[in-house]
Parts: sequence; C-alpha cells; structure tokens
Amino acid sequence: MKNLFTSLAICCIVVFAAKAQTPTLTQIWETDTTLTTPESVLYDSRNNVLYVSCINGKSVPENQESFVAKVGLDGKIQQRIMTSGLNAIKGMGILGNKLYVAGFFALAEINLTTNKVVNKYEVPEAKMLNDITVDEKNQIVYVTDMRANSVWKLQQGKLEKILDGAPLKNPNGLFFENGKLLIGNGEGILFSYDTKTKNLSKFAEGMGTDKSGIDGIESDGKKGYFVTEWRGKIWHVSPDGKTSLLLDTVDKPMNTADIEYIPAKKMLLVPTFLKNKVVAYKVN
Repeated sequence: MKNLFTSLAICCIVVFAAKAQTPTLTQIWETDTTLTTPESVLYDSRNNVLYVSCINGKSVPENQESFVAKVGLDGKIQQRIMTSGLNAIKGMGILGNKLYVAGFFALAEINLTTNKVVNKYEVPEAKMLNDITVDEKNQIVYVTDMRANSVWKLQQGKLEKILDGAPLKNPNGLFFENGKLLIGNGEGILFSYDTKTKNLSKFAEGMGTDKSGIDGIESDGKKGYFVTEWRGKIWHVSPDGKTSLLLDTVDKPMNTADIEYIPAKKMLLVPTFLKNKVVAYKVN
C-alpha cells in the first residue's frame, strides 16, 4: 500500500508540474489604431523601444507606403520612421545599429541613427519575403521567401539560398537560437534546421492549416517557444515539442501575426494586422 500511495503521489506531482509549466496570458495594454496593418513587432533592448512594421495597406508589390513605427513599452506610439520605397514590409531584425526589414522582393537595411535606408539587397527571383531572424554572433540575417518555399541568408553583403522546396510549404515564421533555425511551415509544422549539419527535422506540428500557417516564433526564455497562427491563435511549444493553445481570437476576428517576447518583463507583444493595433499580454 505504501508503494501504491507513493506512486500516486509522484504521479500527482508530475501532472501538477506539467500543468504549471503551461503559461497563461493576461492583456495589459493595446495601442491606438494608427498602426495600419501591423505585421511584426521587434524589441530594441539598447534603446528600450519597440519597432512595429506596418504594411499600411494591401500586401502587394505595388504598395510603397509601408512604414516602421517606434512604440514605447507602455503602448504609446512615439514616432513613425518614414522611409521611402518600403513595400508591404513584414519581418524585422537588428544587427548593430542597423534594422533589417523584409520588403516584398528585397531586404532593406535602415540606419537607426538617421532612420534612412542605406542598403537594399534584392533577393533573386523573390516572390514574397516574409520573416527575419538574426544570428548576432556570425552577423547573419536570415529571411523566408514564403511564396518561393525558400530560406535565404545575408552575410557580409552576400545573399545565399540555404533551403529550397519540399518539405517547405509557404514558410513564414523564422527564429534563430543556438545554431538552429526554427521554421514555421504554412501547414502548421515547426521545423528545426541545424545550420552546421544542414539537417532539417520536424519539431512540432498541429498549429495551423493550409490557409493559415505559422507566423511568429519567439523563445519563452525557458527552452520553449511562443508560436502564432496568423488567423488568430497563440500557442506554447514545450522543449520536447508538445503544443498548448494559449489564446484564440479567430472569432473576434483578430489576427495574431509576427510576435515579440521580452522575457525580463514577461511581456508578449502581438501585432493584430487587420485590427491596426498591437496588443501586449503579461505571461503568467
């Protein structure tokens, strides 16, 4: 009997611990609705500010009205970085004092002191660039080409295609950590790509459909990840690839695009795309 009670107690502890590890979200603020078609949020820790890429209209190559906004951690919009020639911009990444932004066909490099585009890197035969992630150690910018089913890297001014074709299908979300790229596939699969061995493997799945795949991917600071579906779902992925649904705003409707997470503040920032605002949640 003693062994039975001990076993039951251990089981209860394990179940409780598993449940306790699944985070919950509590809304703490939202911006006004002047962030027209916000697609991505990026935290600049050096300047303690958020950058928000705003498509500002339709996601088409002809749209040349996109802009980047600076937003405080209190949700107050500080400034629009008005740059010319940004078309339907989406993902962002920072290297040094440069902000990299994915336009439809090219990566724009913006000097954060002058807020001016200083370089543009045209991606060969690009169909629609989307998310960006950065390897700071090796000074590499990675970007997905969603419609071309490929992933590119920019290093020392040179572009190189590193992944192309199946099993990639409408790849969008991208996140670099510890030598690996997490890639969000359009059918809801999260792939892991080892940049040294070139091995591509499935890490998690079940977070989307053919019409709404994975958009944003961010580390939770505890070896797990926050993952979004564009149509309005936020998931948590445990270190072993188990998924838990944290938020569902599909019926509102409210999109959940390319998120940012600040572990030190336990703050998750969500661009809502067609709702024209960013919503901040406290991660409990």
